[in-house]
Amino acid sequence: MQYWARRLEQEIDGVMRIFGGVQQLKGIYNDKKNQFEVKENVPKKIVEKVAGDIESLLAKKVRALKRVADAAEKFQKAHHWQDNIGENDIEYYDSKAETKYDGPEGEEIEGEASNSLKLDFIEDTHFKTKVNYSYAAVQIPTDIYKGSTVILNELNWTEALEDVFVENRKEDPSLLWQVFGSATGVTRFYPATPWRVPDKIDLYDVRRRPWYIQGASSPKDMVIIVDVSGSVSGLTLKLMKTSVYDMLDTLSDDDYVNVASFNQNAQPVSCFKHLVQANIRNKKVFKEDVEIMVAQGTTDYKAGFEYAFEQLQNSNITRANCNKMIMMFTDGGEDRVQDVFEKYNWPNKTVRVFTFSVGQHNYDVTPLQWMACANKGYYFEIPSIGAIRINTQEYLDVLGRPMVLAGNRAKQVQWTNVYQDALGLGLVVTGTLPVFNLTEGGGDRKNQLILGVVGIDVALDDIKKLTPQYNLGANGYVFAIDLNGYVLLHPNLRPKIINFQEPVTLDFLDAELEDENKEEIRRSMIDGHEGQRYIKTLVKSQDERYIDEVYRTYTWAPIKSTNYSLGLVLPPYRTYYIQANLSDQILQVKLPISKVKDFEYLLPNSFESEGHVFIAPREYCKALNLSDNNTEFLENFIALMEKVTPDSEQCNNFLLHNLILDTGITQQLVERVWKNQDLNTYSLLAVFVATDGGITRIFPNKAAEDWEEDREPFNASFYRRSLDNKGYIFKPPYRDPSYKESELENNTVGILVSTAVELSFGRRSLKPAVVGVKLDLEAWAEKFKVLASNRTERDQLGTRRCDPSTSCEMDCEANYKDLLCVLIDDGGFLVLSNQEDDASQVGKFFSEVDAHLMSALYNNSFFTRKESYDFQSVCAPEAPSNTGGGPRGVYVPTMADFLNLAWWTSAAAWSLFQQFLCGLTYNSWFQTEDVAADSMETKETSCIMKQTQYYFSTVNYTYNTIIDCGNCSRLFHAQRLANTNLLFVVAEKPICSQCESTKLLQAEVKAPSREPNQCELVEKPRYRKGPHICFDYNVTEDTSDCGRGASFRPSWRILISLQLLLLYLTACHNPLPLASCL
Repeated sequence: MQYWARRLEQEIDGVMRIFGGVQQLKGIYNDKKNQFEVKENVPKKIVEKVAGDIESLLAKKVRALKRVADAAEKFQKAHHWQDNIGENDIEYYDSKAETKYDGPEGEEIEGEASNSLKLDFIEDTHFKTKVNYSYAAVQIPTDIYKGSTVILNELNWTEALEDVFVENRKEDPSLLWQVFGSATGVTRFYPATPWRVPDKIDLYDVRRRPWYIQGASSPKDMVIIVDVSGSVSGLTLKLMKTSVYDMLDTLSDDDYVNVASFNQNAQPVSCFKHLVQANIRNKKVFKEDVEIMVAQGTTDYKAGFEYAFEQLQNSNITRANCNKMIMMFTDGGEDRVQDVFEKYNWPNKTVRVFTFSVGQHNYDVTPLQWMACANKGYYFEIPSIGAIRINTQEYLDVLGRPMVLAGNRAKQVQWTNVYQDALGLGLVVTGTLPVFNLTEGGGDRKNQLILGVVGIDVALDDIKKLTPQYNLGANGYVFAIDLNGYVLLHPNLRPKIINFQEPVTLDFLDAELEDENKEEIRRSMIDGHEGQRYIKTLVKSQDERYIDEVYRTYTWAPIKSTNYSLGLVLPPYRTYYIQANLSDQILQVKLPISKVKDFEYLLPNSFESEGHVFIAPREYCKALNLSDNNTEFLENFIALMEKVTPDSEQCNNFLLHNLILDTGITQQLVERVWKNQDLNTYSLLAVFVATDGGITRIFPNKAAEDWEEDREPFNASFYRRSLDNKGYIFKPPYRDPSYKESELENNTVGILVSTAVELSFGRRSLKPAVVGVKLDLEAWAEKFKVLASNRTERDQLGTRRCDPSTSCEMDCEANYKDLLCVLIDDGGFLVLSNQEDDASQVGKFFSEVDAHLMSALYNNSFFTRKESYDFQSVCAPEAPSNTGGGPRGVYVPTMADFLNLAWWTSAAAWSLFQQFLCGLTYNSWFQTEDVAADSMETKETSCIMKQTQYYFSTVNYTYNTIIDCGNCSRLFHAQRLANTNLLFVVAEKPICSQCESTKLLQAEVKAPSREPNQCELVEKPRYRKGPHICFDYNVTEDTSDCGRGASFRPSWRILISLQLLLLYLTACHNPLPLASCL
């Protein structure tokens, strides 16, 4: 077998030396060294510069934030309240006034009639939508009556903010959405743009957006206790479940929470035994477990409150250590549990108690009111589902009191997690700043109301523009994390679904493959330290099929005046890079680039003789139109090059000059090597070269028709892996387990073999290119059998046959019926086989071909397995459950709701009744379509995928062993092929199928429910830091306003008349949230 292995190694090496042209390409670079310079990447300097640039960018947004916040406080303080103000007294642009949507028959239906200003809009590339820079727009939630005195006064004084918005933009034209979200629910945003129209009910309310909640209160430690005694049944239990869902949605990753149910005893609803971070995955566990709560037993408030206080007193866990609160949901009771409060909370009252009376009942609510008032909290009533939404968010007004009383100390700019912009700007972060009411309260008391929150967006693309890209190479990159360890920037931050309800919270240790070194780096970055470390680590390939063990230098430093830290990752071969320097005589000519030497080899008319050229779709010039089609992009590029000179200011000279340099270098490779060889002699379909400059040249031209690799070398798996590995890297075509040969469009299948070109200039070494060949699978399968045989040049095909009755040795050609001979790559994928039936198996994970043999290779340490999770995947929606409290975030009033007068006075009744009456007209309200919260309908849902990759262990020798399975035992031999990523395996073919073995799986699968196990993960939480300042107490706080029961119960005749009148004045509308920070 060692003889066969040497023959294989020699054949591969010979082909690559002849056709790869590594040595010749080194000579070409040497010949052209007067056309480029070798530059050095100094990690600490790069990090320092980029961090400074990001700091400056965000500082400009902070200045704009403060101007808006200061102006809002000044305008509100100067405003004189008007009791008799009318809608006609206010002029503003209502963003929902001109919305249109499709009716049930596809007809276009006008939106709400309004006195709104009529504006003209122009398409704006900055916002990627139509805007009007002269005005701001207003959005008012559907369930708020825009003609109320409170709203009209709010509109009156916030109108002055328009001038501030305009001035901010004049100072910083790069500003995105500027928003003021009011505590009354009014949103004023700039520039004006029409509210986007959904095809579902609009329940958007700015006060429920994460950016608003983060800006309006300090972090929270919250324990939710739910009464599940026998009296809580049917609708009341559903109301409680939905209330808990909505309460959890008011929490962010800076908060900590636990949920417990109680009757005569208290117990956590989930596996969490203590407070846990209120992140997306933990909240999902809570919601799933709340869903299955059942009501039984008797009520004992003491059990519930004692459990909650003990949870909050547990100091041996990570928590927010700021606002502490208990939220109790019950249908009523008589016990005040004063002894519990005396024991745990008095006299300091460090824990606020909020009580919620849920459902329709005749209990005395005085004890619930007393509990809240005696513990600096608030009492709420939730008589129906329509009251849930508003009453589960109003506790934030109470938490905002200490912030307002703290004054300027509490005016801290905070930056949100990354999330998807609703208008298509991509990933953004939002800077927020609270706005306080500065008017005097009654007597000598200071006003303690929060007016709202100001927000300004920053697109991640704008931050990325400040980072170096191409000089870092294919495997170098910049990343940034926040105090939670979540990435702000990272090449693996690629959420596959737009979910406006949730931020994009990808931890640095989930963005990369976790190890101890990275844990320490992450901790140091969160702590705001500078550092540098050279480590050995694992990385996934671009196609996520392979794992490589590599060396990287991590360098990091804090971004001053923010909670972010910036990191830089560089491989050792990227310390130096090439920067093209077109000769002085070319630059002096000042001719268009199309006249520059070597440019002619980019023209399509040269492809037949010089090979096909793919250009990486980079932004070489500002005026260049990008295209996914290479031919179209090339035409755009050539047309532009007819107009610009090599030193044009509108072009990126680094990219442009390197592209032209690599065009000439790769053309020389064609001239010196490829044109002089016959590819058919060695059964090659193509030869190719890809470069850092963005050129991929395929020879001959016709081979480009079957080229499936990415046009951007930095995104091509073969390119990145070749840089990270020595020798020749084989890459078979990918075939999933279900692939069958009948699916082939043609019989010409190729296997890529590539290797990096390493240059040395004194002590400076770098890898600027990758060269390779594409093997003809069918021909090389035959060649493989010959090379793995004992045949000599004198032997004729078909004349040899070895079996136990002969004296000759068995081999892979003559004994293909008895021996299985295969080449498997380092990911466990089949590359070549001596079995004709395996032609369609090439590219599959070898366990799909021979599960017993792959298990034996794994068990004998030829392969190591790495399992990880992709938290950014999407899955098809699952069938909704019919149990529990109904769809999340959707108001589904029951008959009891409709018959209950209290429900008609609730916040959502306004919205639903309009939709209901309008639906009778348009026959669309009762369609059985799912409605997502805040009208964010998604056809796919986010989910967690489990990934498994295999890679070579340190075993680097020949190994012989027996797969022990009784009468089905098999002998096999395995040996690594030198200077390749291949494992050569020869095994006896199985003589029976009774040998049981666990089939190794490699394909990505949806992670089972509760995997990864959140119950285990929370016991070892990852290191994080919360905001450095907390506002949860102020001695001057007035706690006298602590809640009351429903006091407004008008006649049902009045309500019905009002709704009919409003229906006459308005038409149905279905607005959608507009801006990223909205």
